[in-house]
Amino acid sequence: MPTTHPAQRIAVIGGGIGGLAAALAAARAGRPVTVFEQAAQFGEIGAGLQLAPNASHALDELGVLPAVRHSAVAPHRLAMMDALTGNEIATLDLRGEAYRARFTHPYLVTHRTDLHTALLNACHDDDLLTLRTGYTVTDAQQDTNGVTLAFAEPDHSAFTADAVIAADGLHSRLRQALVGDGDPICSRYVAYRGTIPTARMTGPMSKLAATSAVMVWAGPRMHLVQYPLRRGELYNQVAVFESDHYTPDSDDWGTEAELEHRFADTCSTVRDALPLVGRDRRWPLYDRDPLVTWTHGRITLLGDAAHPMLQYLAQGACQALEDAVTLGRALAHHDDTATAFTAYGNARRDRAARIQTNARSFGEICHLEGMGATLRNLHLGGRDPHDFDDIAWVWTPTSEPAAAAPRLHAPA
Repeated sequence: MPTTHPAQRIAVIGGGIGGLAAALAAARAGRPVTVFEQAAQFGEIGAGLQLAPNASHALDELGVLPAVRHSAVAPHRLAMMDALTGNEIATLDLRGEAYRARFTHPYLVTHRTDLHTALLNACHDDDLLTLRTGYTVTDAQQDTNGVTLAFAEPDHSAFTADAVIAADGLHSRLRQALVGDGDPICSRYVAYRGTIPTARMTGPMSKLAATSAVMVWAGPRMHLVQYPLRRGELYNQVAVFESDHYTPDSDDWGTEAELEHRFADTCSTVRDALPLVGRDRRWPLYDRDPLVTWTHGRITLLGDAAHPMLQYLAQGACQALEDAVTLGRALAHHDDTATAFTAYGNARRDRAARIQTNARSFGEICHLEGMGATLRNLHLGGRDPHDFDDIAWVWTPTSEPAAAAPRLHAPA
């Protein structure tokens, strides 16, 4: 059983996927943890998530992979399709012998709420973890003795911790206080996403619902992603496109009318799917330039607070989970929390930055038009579905700061 450090309580700001995973990893390393979530209750918004083998490896380290697999789907292939012609561009076999020989953990797709619930249940079961909702952090002051958090709610007293993990997302208050790099960068792309019961899918859509494939329909300045969720009971769809009417100070861009216009010339399969894409909310897509330093004394950044990225490599949540496991291992190896935070940042920074920048590049490749799209299709069309050489570096977990550190499973 890990040794506890009663004088080294850690506060985690943010109760999303990254925050809960970090809290769980820190508690499994023997540190008492308190999680502060701004919302009135813990929860996740959104729809599906792709969990590449680096993410399922992290979930295994945290001991929650069985709970996630209970409702997740293990797709048999990942297919890139031409959204205009309907032709297959390239595919990867995600269950074959070559995949299993290269990666020890499965590729999964799951609903965000299902992953979050698995992490939340594990946190509830850990005696070193305290979960608090309705706490809006407004200030964090650190000195040689710790970090004192102040809250917007008048009935919440200040809280002092030995150290703080800022997992407060894309618009992180703590990042701004520490780094001050302004607003995130809008890509001018917007997403519409949602799920529908597979029982409601008829006609050509029912054929898609019957498969476990992840389908990526690439087109000029737009794409559509589709895959099943929750044991195949739901079907997830995400339609993404670049807006011609983006203005930084307005929400009057990326409209449904633009969505219909951008996808008007797509193949019948994509056009048939478009009316079933969720329209209740639009999601502008942002990222940031990579940071040189994640850790500032007794405060460190994690997940989107550290490295928000565009979704084109499907690595946002995966990288947050990698952050959490790496941080937990550093805390298990180093008695001093600040030293552990520094080791964690050093172990993760370059890899996360590389994935941030490559996500941008892959988005450009996905959204090529004209001759660029033709050349892309010719180049990718000859790839072997069992060849993972160009993606293996993304799907292989980060090296850990301490090879001899114990695994982070809860003690038996």
